[in-house]
Amino acid sequence: MKNVTVLDHPLLRHKMALLRDKTTTTALFRQVAREISLLMAYEVTRDLPLEPVTIETPLETMRAEHVAGKKLCIVSILRAGNGILDGMLDLLPSARVGHIGLYRDPATLRPVEYYLKLPGDIQDRLTILVDPMLATGHSAAAAASRLKQAGATNLKFVCLLAAPEGVAAFTGAHPDVPVFTGAIDRELDSHGYIRPGLGDAGDRFYGTR
Repeated sequence: MKNVTVLDHPLLRHKMALLRDKTTTTALFRQVAREISLLMAYEVTRDLPLEPVTIETPLETMRAEHVAGKKLCIVSILRAGNGILDGMLDLLPSARVGHIGLYRDPATLRPVEYYLKLPGDIQDRLTILVDPMLATGHSAAAAASRLKQAGATNLKFVCLLAAPEGVAAFTGAHPDVPVFTGAIDRELDSHGYIRPGLGDAGDRFYGTR
């Protein structure tokens, strides 16, 4: 699919199997999701711009490279997005953090924003939007639209799992936003769950039902 990257590292595949397993405990689920998120952060930042700098090693002066520009921003879609956020911050501890809260209106079935907190200069930063699941794609697409309204111009979306329907909806709404995912599963069922999936990511992160 155009502008969609399915990350294919053997370790990521192994860890995704652990996430999917219904016998995986809440504690292990959190740990493995954090490890996967770190691996995904590595891949999604592969094209960060660099600039030359001069440094002193213990032996001599040399030319090296630092990441250029302002620190990037990671925006979590509440609540389950925080499970990915933590792992990304392990690799990117200086990143700025934003949060967006959305719920689905039971009458219209459309996402409704209830919370938004973003860095004031998001227009100057690479912004990575994170949510564990891209199921219908409606919430992620609404969140991306809201970030663009706030000024984000360099935006990427990262999820653990995606359904073909969600990928189609998101890329149709935002063809300019690259999508990075650990897998694209078979389908959505009649209840909006990804199949074979891993269940409700938020419930598995936080031990709720």
